[in-house]
Amino acid sequence: MNSTQSSALGSITFCAYYEKWLQIYKQGAVKDVTYNKYVMTLRWLRRLIPDLVIQDLNRLNYQDLLNRYAATHERQTTMDFHHQLKGAILDAVDDGLIDRDPTRKAIIKGKTPRPKKAKFLNQFELHKLLSALNISGPLNWDWFILLVAKTGMRFSEALALTPNDFDFSRQTVTVNKTWDYKSGKGFMPTKNKSSVRKIQIDWQIAIQFAALIRELPKEDPIFVRTAVFNSTINSRLRKLCLEAKIPVISVHGLRHTHASLLLFAGVSIASVARRLGHASMNTTQKTYLHIIQELENKDVDLVMRSLSGLT
Repeated sequence: MNSTQSSALGSITFCAYYEKWLQIYKQGAVKDVTYNKYVMTLRWLRRLIPDLVIQDLNRLNYQDLLNRYAATHERQTTMDFHHQLKGAILDAVDDGLIDRDPTRKAIIKGKTPRPKKAKFLNQFELHKLLSALNISGPLNWDWFILLVAKTGMRFSEALALTPNDFDFSRQTVTVNKTWDYKSGKGFMPTKNKSSVRKIQIDWQIAIQFAALIRELPKEDPIFVRTAVFNSTINSRLRKLCLEAKIPVISVHGLRHTHASLLLFAGVSIASVARRLGHASMNTTQKTYLHIIQELENKDVDLVMRSLSGLT
């Protein structure tokens, strides 16, 4: 880039530069859901620093930008905002549009987090939830809730299930695609290669679904009839939780519940990771660290009792 081009670019607003940067480096290179997060960051830039010229961006006004954003967002959200800006800013530094990196030593703040909702149910609470389901008739969202609770599938994975994905003789369900419920593009690839898997199901749910989907088109999603919204199923699940007088969780919370019960039952981390479709056991360990620590404490107690019994 010559000095004339650099001077011309340096006189544009940071908002304009960031928008151009998104189009060149991110559009088509990241998933739609990720790109939409960058677009949301651009909207906040237009709201907070619409007229700031890129060559005037320095540590002081960058920290002020973060502080103003943090006033209405939690710390982790502010951290994500900072990271989405930093890539573009470092490119601008490399191109000579900004003299020094204004993100250096940035302080990440944020408002006090809201009380966290329950992420999973215990075995007793899950039993109460499943007992409240209306599964005496044809396929409905209660059947969907039951299937997610018993398989630990992701929301989009369960939506993509077709009759062809069920193997009732082997009691398995194949996960090899997702359903794009956000933008309505239909079948999409799984989150990663590890997400392609076969999940063992119990004989009871195998018999139930064999009857439910017998007459359905073999290659069509069994739960999708019209546009699907995550909020619809979460609203139904909230109602069921309130009726059962148990903590209110989300559909994703059913996945956490499934994994938690398996770990408490003594199923290995490796097996749980495969069943959930995690890319590595590290993901499972990080997500369920608190449960793993509880199990380790239980193991220590067991070891001590065993040793104290030796004479």
